[in-house]
Parts: sequence; structure tokens; C-alpha cells
Amino acid sequence: MPDTGNEPDNQTEECKQCGLCCRIFGNSVTPTVLNLYSWLEQGRTDILRYFFAAEEDGVWINCADLIPEDLGTVIRIEMRDPVTGEYLTVCPFLKRHGKETYFCGIHLVKPDMCRNYQPWIWGETYFGRCKSLKERDNQYVWRYICER
Repeated sequence: MPDTGNEPDNQTEECKQCGLCCRIFGNSVTPTVLNLYSWLEQGRTDILRYFFAAEEDGVWINCADLIPEDLGTVIRIEMRDPVTGEYLTVCPFLKRHGKETYFCGIHLVKPDMCRNYQPWIWGETYFGRCKSLKERDNQYVWRYICER
């Protein structure tokens, strides 16, 4: 069942849902071929249309036009505007909920790179404004494991 986009992202209580990481990195979201396969099987052209795939022969194709048999020839996937083909400046699936809260409009099926990005665990962030890390005074879980 497609995400309705009506509920905030509750993946983890650690995330403050400020949307900062999605606003900064959202235009460079790169799904895996397995993500594409899942979306194809689910008929999620609403997601697939925002991605273009380069095939081995150098031809770029909108992922909504792919069939599962094409996936073996995909060598690169990029997020782009489905109408113009231009690069996006922000993730089209990021939804604002209130004044300071954002959530993922495709949370249940979001790309692996988004699902796995948890700066409050690893301390990996390219910006110093992550609310979750600030609250912890940069004391993230991975730091303690490394220091043992």
C-alpha cells in the first residue's frame, strides 16, 4: 500500500525530524537496483519517475519505463526532475509537517541510503546543525564503541 504522506516519520526516536539531512543531501539520493526492483514490483511509478538510470549502452531511461529484466544493465541511477530531466535541488519526497518538522513521504519504501543514514549513531554528518547530535553534545553511539 502506498504511503499516504499523512504521518510523520517514526523510524527512530533518535531522529528529531528536522529534515536537515534530507534538505542537504536529498537531491543526491541514489537508490540501489534492489530498491528499483521493489518499486517496479509494487507498481510505484510515483517514485520511479523521479529517477533515471544509465544502462550499459550509455542510454539514459526514466526508471518508470524500466522492466525488471532491464535492471541487469543498469550502471548508474540519478534523481532528476521527471519532466525536464534536470537535477533536483531537494528531495521530492520530503514533506513538511508543521513549522519545524519534516517527514519522508515514502518512508515505508524509501531508498536504502536514506534508511541507513543515522548520524546520531555514527556521528557522520557533513553539517554541524543536526539537532540530534547537538542534543547529545556530539556523544554518539559509535564513538563509544571506537574508544573501547
